[in-house]
Amino acid sequence: MFFCVFHISPHRTENTEANLPESQEFLSGIDDKKTTRFTDFEGKTSFGMSVFNLGNAIMGSGILGLAYAMANTGVVLFLVLLTVVAVLSSYSIHLLLKSSGIVGIRAYEQLGYRAFGTPGKMAAGIAITLQNIGAMSSYMYIVKYEFPLVIQAFLRVDKPAGEWYLNGNYLVVIVSIAVILPLALMKQLGYLGYTSGFSLSCMVFFLISVSSLTYSYCTAYTIPILAFAFVCHPEVLPIYTELRNATKKKMQHVANISITVMYVMYFLAALFGYLTFYGEVEAELLHTYSRIDPYDTLILCVRVAVLIAVTLTVPIVLFPVRRAIQQMMFPNKTFYWPRHIAIAFILLTFINLLVIFAPNILGIFGVIGATSAPCLIFIFPAVFYIRIVPKEEEPLRSFPKILAVCFAGIGFLFMIMSLSFIIIDWTSGTSKASSGH
Repeated sequence: MFFCVFHISPHRTENTEANLPESQEFLSGIDDKKTTRFTDFEGKTSFGMSVFNLGNAIMGSGILGLAYAMANTGVVLFLVLLTVVAVLSSYSIHLLLKSSGIVGIRAYEQLGYRAFGTPGKMAAGIAITLQNIGAMSSYMYIVKYEFPLVIQAFLRVDKPAGEWYLNGNYLVVIVSIAVILPLALMKQLGYLGYTSGFSLSCMVFFLISVSSLTYSYCTAYTIPILAFAFVCHPEVLPIYTELRNATKKKMQHVANISITVMYVMYFLAALFGYLTFYGEVEAELLHTYSRIDPYDTLILCVRVAVLIAVTLTVPIVLFPVRRAIQQMMFPNKTFYWPRHIAIAFILLTFINLLVIFAPNILGIFGVIGATSAPCLIFIFPAVFYIRIVPKEEEPLRSFPKILAVCFAGIGFLFMIMSLSFIIIDWTSGTSKASSGH
């Protein structure tokens, strides 16, 4: 843990603390402040629960698009790209943790503020908001399109006659109110460790089932889909805050284990899905399986498991968005339940509207992955590191900072390349992004 240990006058302490954002005040080292703060719950989440939460933040609907990515690239190139993105994600987490340790801040937005002032804080907050809203929308898309099909299969309804319980728009609202909202209202992210563990176990079941189904039965989007699949950076610092006996090395181990586990799951899920359908695999893998036999018991169980997994992931991803909004709009406010609840409710309402009226899941993977993901994975961690680490400790021409400059450059190139591919794909009329599910 990093605490401020400077000896300052009581008057200065009071003024300094008054200007601290609520997500940062626990770092001030002031023991006599009894007011409840946004992140006063720290150091109580176990190593295993932290791995579950970060793994759940990494894992999501991206796993369903990876077989499609492999069909566009081939197995070898897919494995190379997946390995590169996983290693780069781990390195960028290292940069975040190093910057966080130097200035004693465990809020992504506040690192931006320390590096570039208000513009840096706003840029980080907006990127986190866009990225995680895109992620939550993609999860809710699965609920919208899969839940009605699962109910229809269980009830053996061959020709729906407009029943409300087979309408995905109604079901996504019901799931949001009955399951997601109560979990999103938890005060601390650490409380969701058990649901994260259950969510990951559902995806393990998905992986095992896809491997057993293997023997029973476009390139522009590939890199954005892979990048989107490994974005967990907005959740890293909140999880670091709540990690018991936290150190930079311990949190890096949490990140490395989470990334490694998801790397293996991603590759195997993509491989088995690809080997089943080859070039016929759809952007959303479960739809490809449902073409074969929508009433198959194993496929139904897999679809239920995926529904549970992505539903339980939404609250994990919502926490950093609410944190970012509070950093941007209420930076000096104490924890306040009505505001905590209102932000969650407004976010879920907006995401429900987006899911009901927006086009399809592949478009979200591609566009959000090509814009926000490079910022959060490559650009921001690198430029924050360059600005925050003192020149006395690491000169600008030192190897770590040169590496960070190259890392940021990769992020810019990746963003330009991915957006260019997607725009060309759309304008050429060959994009599958317009096809509904």
